[in-house]
Amino acid sequence: MTLEFFLVESFSHEDAKAQRNTSKLKKLCVPLCLHVFVAKFLLSQNIIYLKTIFNRLSMEKLSINRRSFISQLSMSAGGLILSQKLHLLKEQPRKLGIALVGLGGYSANQLGPALKQTQYCKLAGVVTGSKAKGEQWAKDYGFPEKNIYTYDTMSQLAGNSDIDIVYVVTPNGLHAEHAIAAAKAGKHVICEKPMATTVAECDAIIDACHAANVKLSIGYRLHFDPYHQELMRLAKEKDFGLLKKMNGDRGFVMGSKAWRADKKLAGGGPLMDLGIYLVHGACMGANGVAPLAVTAKYHTKTRPDIFSDVEEGISWTMEFPGGSIADLQTSYEHTKDYFKAEGAKGWIEFKEHAFTYRGLVVETSRGPLNFTPPNQQALQMDDFAQCVQLNKQSRVPGELGKRDVIIIRAIYNAAEAGNKVLVKV
Repeated sequence: MTLEFFLVESFSHEDAKAQRNTSKLKKLCVPLCLHVFVAKFLLSQNIIYLKTIFNRLSMEKLSINRRSFISQLSMSAGGLILSQKLHLLKEQPRKLGIALVGLGGYSANQLGPALKQTQYCKLAGVVTGSKAKGEQWAKDYGFPEKNIYTYDTMSQLAGNSDIDIVYVVTPNGLHAEHAIAAAKAGKHVICEKPMATTVAECDAIIDACHAANVKLSIGYRLHFDPYHQELMRLAKEKDFGLLKKMNGDRGFVMGSKAWRADKKLAGGGPLMDLGIYLVHGACMGANGVAPLAVTAKYHTKTRPDIFSDVEEGISWTMEFPGGSIADLQTSYEHTKDYFKAEGAKGWIEFKEHAFTYRGLVVETSRGPLNFTPPNQQALQMDDFAQCVQLNKQSRVPGELGKRDVIIIRAIYNAAEAGNKVLVKV
């Protein structure tokens, strides 16, 4: 196959003048590699560049030889390739930098590893009370030690362009302090759930983010899990009718005193730590609406030495618009992770690991569900990074976190009062 064949076949219907001048190239000894190179240009619809070269040679009446032709072709082709590469670079924004605030188990075992899988963000720094721990994270994740901060130096984040987003993963009672500090430093904020321990703290976080013109998201990773997305779809499209009956149970046995049993740090007991999943799951089953009212009852304490100022367990009922009812319980006295929602035409049952990261066992009245489990945290953080890049609101905004805290406070009030409490969202 000759160069003349490529040029004549490609240009004959578009440029008669160019075709007439192909005779000038007949005696060129063009290597096969150049044939392939030209073919790639033609196949990628870049004929215009070859035509430009050819017409330029014709108009300028150059004395064409093998060396000058190859030189002209290479220069224009190289320009085209460089232009295309620069265009691709322009189209692909850099990965946003995330700083994790708090390096406990969730950061170490879930968020850190997830940030090795993300497409739109990466770990760029940490905030920690341990210098040695921060240095180890910098070594493990490849960010400079200048991006290690203490809780007292979070204001200095303002001058660090490596960090765009701060993810608050400290105990519940510290969320407001650290989220507000991040917002004041001009950083977008992800706050782990529960958003805070009081509604007033939720408002303070939202106000701080608005004032700083930064985005706010809450760590509701299950919005990125296919099984819980199916629950939301069933609630919205009513395949099984209105999901009028829901029940769930979540708990584990706490062996010794921990911050989760410290009211100042946790804001409460298992309701704040585990029950929030059931609260949020029931709202998913109710198509995203809040309950109208709640009733609740504390479990009898069996280990008051550990649970001196928080509940050991609690049961509650949520009453939704349309008559849907959710009967739920959570506890530090037994192990369970279960949720079921039923309608007149079918049901969905999270039989095992209902709210965990992976290993969910979910069945419906139509049969079992078998989705490929994603990395929920990676999807969650990537989604927020794109919200920042594209200036969109998070699908799990601060207002959603505030809603759940309102519901939780109503449940506590109902348990204390021993009667029904209206939920005012």
